[in-house]
Amino acid sequence: MTAVLFDFSGTLFRIESAESWLACVLAESGITLSGPELARTARALEEAGALPGGANPLHLPEDLATLWEVRDESAELHRAAYTGLSRRVRLPEPGLHDALYERHMTPAAWTPYPDAAEVLGGLRERGIAVGVVSNIGWDLRPVFRAHGLDEFVGVYVLSYEHGVRKPDPRLFATACEALGADPRQVLMVGDDRRADGGAAALGCRVHFVDHLPADARPDGLRPVLGLMD
Repeated sequence: MTAVLFDFSGTLFRIESAESWLACVLAESGITLSGPELARTARALEEAGALPGGANPLHLPEDLATLWEVRDESAELHRAAYTGLSRRVRLPEPGLHDALYERHMTPAAWTPYPDAAEVLGGLRERGIAVGVVSNIGWDLRPVFRAHGLDEFVGVYVLSYEHGVRKPDPRLFATACEALGADPRQVLMVGDDRRADGGAAALGCRVHFVDHLPADARPDGLRPVLGLMD
């Protein structure tokens, strides 16, 4: 292997819980909900699939189905899809729906998996190039910078910047080309078998990790280093 490509959400980083997400936005807005009401509202948002990086909708509304399929192809589509889902849940103020969307793009909303820095650093020590390939509607680079992981990443290939999303092999090909790597000597690491598995069409090797809370997956990335030896 000469390079490793990583997915972002659920692979290198984990989004905060729906309750933390909602509580932070309410606090910034000066709005207070009782404990049970906060928990109920957060659960409703989670079930609606309104938290990007969180669970998919339990029941996708028919009027959002087409938008949902293309949400990662532009910043506008991404915002429209997730705020559309959020608006299915009654909140104390209408402006909170946009505030929730803004919150999820902040570095504070994301936590690196415990072994992310160790594995990325280990790859650099081995002379292995690293890229991030993500289906996303916003610029995640500030998240990596804020958590001290940007120094390990050679290239970011983000769906909304290219107008295509994984599993389209063009995203993986763009990353391989930018790193000067033959796809047959590249490992793709991700948590989504369909989306991240698309790299196999180019001849990349693919390794999957479990999409779990950060504290429940302390060493899920470490096998990547073993694959390099």
